[in-house]
Amino acid sequence: MGEPSGLTELVAAASEGDALAWNAIVERFSSLLWGVARAHRLGPDDAADVVQNTWLRLLDHLGGIRQPEALAGWLATTARNESLSMLRRRGRDVVVRDDDLAVNLPDIEAVALDTALLDDERDAELWSCFARLPERCQELLRVLMSCDRPSYGAVAEALDMPVGSIGPTRMRCLNQLRDLVAGSGYAFEGGRP
Repeated sequence: MGEPSGLTELVAAASEGDALAWNAIVERFSSLLWGVARAHRLGPDDAADVVQNTWLRLLDHLGGIRQPEALAGWLATTARNESLSMLRRRGRDVVVRDDDLAVNLPDIEAVALDTALLDDERDAELWSCFARLPERCQELLRVLMSCDRPSYGAVAEALDMPVGSIGPTRMRCLNQLRDLVAGSGYAFEGGRP
């Protein structure tokens, strides 16, 4: 019997324990997983963990894959979720040197609460400025931010506007929002929303 080459055959063979089929899947999709991890600006060690965890997730779910032709999308989504999870965990990690252990550390919960309160205050001010935009700008910005990279064709159809005017209108709306934020007196980080 020959070595499986089609994705459906590879997935079926790998789910039955065929190491050659598993290796072929890993070889075919490894660059995709590394690309997703690097797109999230993870360091080499964190990216390696994301890639490894994604392969482990596939191994756990390999027998339940019903559409092998959609495997690339499943892997990319899983790697993205693993990357975001890594970023969240990394944001909570506090690096402490051994000689710092004798010193009183800041109350992590109080710092997190302060940060959350400041974030809420910032968000409330930004939404207040957003509410002062013209209705058309609010609609356009909401549609553009509702999902990752919506097609301008779909946005144009949803808002009944020419495709060519979406980009320039978006920039005018964002400039208006920046002016409103600047006039609010609130000190956003970096001076921009």
